[in-house]
Amino acid sequence: MNTADAKRILETALICSTQPLPVRELRVLFDDELGADTIKTLLLELQEDWTQRGLELVSVASGWRFQSRPEMRDHLDRLHPEKPPRYTRAALETLAIIAYRQPVTRGDMEDIRGVTINSLIIKQLEDRNWIEVIGHRETVGRPAIFATTRQFLDDLGLGSLDQLPVIETPAQHTAMIEALAGPAGLAEPDEASPAQAGLPIGDSQLSPPTDSPSATAPGRNPS
Repeated sequence: MNTADAKRILETALICSTQPLPVRELRVLFDDELGADTIKTLLLELQEDWTQRGLELVSVASGWRFQSRPEMRDHLDRLHPEKPPRYTRAALETLAIIAYRQPVTRGDMEDIRGVTINSLIIKQLEDRNWIEVIGHRETVGRPAIFATTRQFLDDLGLGSLDQLPVIETPAQHTAMIEALAGPAGLAEPDEASPAQAGLPIGDSQLSPPTDSPSATAPGRNPS
């Protein structure tokens, strides 16, 4: 099989997939006749081939995917001008705390924010598959310990938590998550709409809960 044919197969599989595809799955396309390094090289070439187009090929935590470029967002929005509900500031602050201070319990989050966290916020973030329970703290009541998921990284277009911007002051904490999650979470695309900037087709729409006024979250835990 020549390089052009291999790239065309990869391109077709990635465009038709609703989820990012890791290299190990892409190897199945060629019955494992192409090694991981060869696949990665072809993906980088494909990435270069698409540099002047409205879609871009990117690598995220779960694998490789095509997504619309940020500069296409305004044009795509004109097809679906009605905006879905946005997440509340309280939900974003809670997500920011988990992202930058994980692993954390609900009590940890409430200590940082200075207010009680509405249970619906935790459920909303879990339903969105942005956070998950990874264990329980060995203390009274054995509270659940939360961390972010691969889906969280995928939706923000990140390959790992190390790519989260370093925060120098607490005031930047939630603002950074808000900026990163703009296309992914603040206004989520309808299931029938084309891919929004930075997102593939098919993300679900959620209605945000309400919560009391909140305090500013701290900076990123360097560990």
